Amino acid sequence: MVLAMVAAAACVAVADGKEGAGECGATPPDRMALKLAPCASAAQNPSSAPSSGCCSAVSTIGKQSRECLCAVMLSNTARSAGIKPEVAITIPKRCNIADRPVGYKCGGKQATRRLAHSRSTRFLIT
Repeated sequence: MVLAMVAAAACVAVADGKEGAGECGATPPDRMALKLAPCASAAQNPSSAPSSGCCSAVSTIGKQSRECLCAVMLSNTARSAGIKPEVAITIPKRCNIADRPVGYKCGGKQATRRLAHSRSTRFLIT
């Protein structure tokens, strides 16, 4: 099932590759979101412990920038894979990532533009 979600997300990333380019350097957030595959369970269920692979992926993405981490977690690819942004944004804390951007609000103009039904929603990294 997770493999099917990642495959579907890959199709979205290829079709939507230009949107949001910049937050993660040359790699669009929708393509970068494919790295969240190990986080499928943890990003859907706040009670699910993130795997070491998930924590490693989130740490790597977060080291690029907090804007990149937010853009990836709020991307169409992540959403298509069933990732819940309000749950995904808690993964850095659940992984005990010390240098996570605590208090940073995800969901500015760039991120919310991709989430038509959540235009006024902001997610706080804890």
